[in-house]
This record gives sequence, structure tokens and C-alpha cells, in this order.
Amino acid sequence: MRTSQDYDVTYPAGDLPSGIGWVTFAAVMLGVAGVWNSIDGILAIADSRVYTNSSVFVFSNLNTWGWIMLILGIVQLIAAGSLVAGSEFGRWFGIAAAGLNAIGQLMFVTVYPWWGIAMFTLDVLVIYGLTVYAGKRLRTE
Repeated sequence: MRTSQDYDVTYPAGDLPSGIGWVTFAAVMLGVAGVWNSIDGILAIADSRVYTNSSVFVFSNLNTWGWIMLILGIVQLIAAGSLVAGSEFGRWFGIAAAGLNAIGQLMFVTVYPWWGIAMFTLDVLVIYGLTVYAGKRLRTE
């Protein structure tokens, strides 16, 4: 496992690797989704009036889903920080965090359908960017 910087961001002008934009997009979107999920979780835990009382959940109740969303948000924030640091572990951790969030959002879609589908789509784009463009293509040897 590599613990040092795998990505060198001091490329000469015009010599940027083709996937640097996707990896940057993935890191930023993981951070933004982490903040959104943390806020979403806190609102659900606090029984705010944002959510309706008639929502049907896949399992459990709104309080449990609030904790799940808060934990997913924290995991995504850690993954975004790890990607910014540039480690190979951060790439795989980011893929895992986005995958877990995609599954969580599909289970949360009964509460807010459009929000759940939008977050699922964002997770798919993050997974695509980290799978295709991160790794060996960005490493400088």
C-alpha cells in the first residue's frame, strides 16, 4: 500500500494528464456530497420538519436513516480529503464511499425521489472518474 503522494500536481503547462479533471471533479463532488449527506443526516436525526411523516422507508425509521446518512457523509468527507492528498488508497476508498452512498441513496429514494436519483447519478460519475482516470494514468514515475 502506498502512503506517499502518488500524484504530482506540478506539470508543465500543456502536459497535464488527460484524467486530472475527472479526479479533481471526483474529489470535489465527494466533498460536496459528504457535506450534503451530513446536513441531511443531522436534519433527520433532529426530527426537523423537512421530512414528511408519511414517508415509507425500506427498513427502520427516519432516525436510523439520519444516522446512516450522517455516517455516509463523514466517510465521504474523509474520502475526499484522502483523494486531495493523492494516495492510491484514497482512490479505492473514494470508489467504496461513492458505492456505499449510491446504495444508501437508492434506499433513501422513497423519502425524496429526485434528490436520491440526483445523488445516485453523482456517485456513478465519481466512480467512473476514479475508476477510469485515476491510478497509473496520473502517477509520475
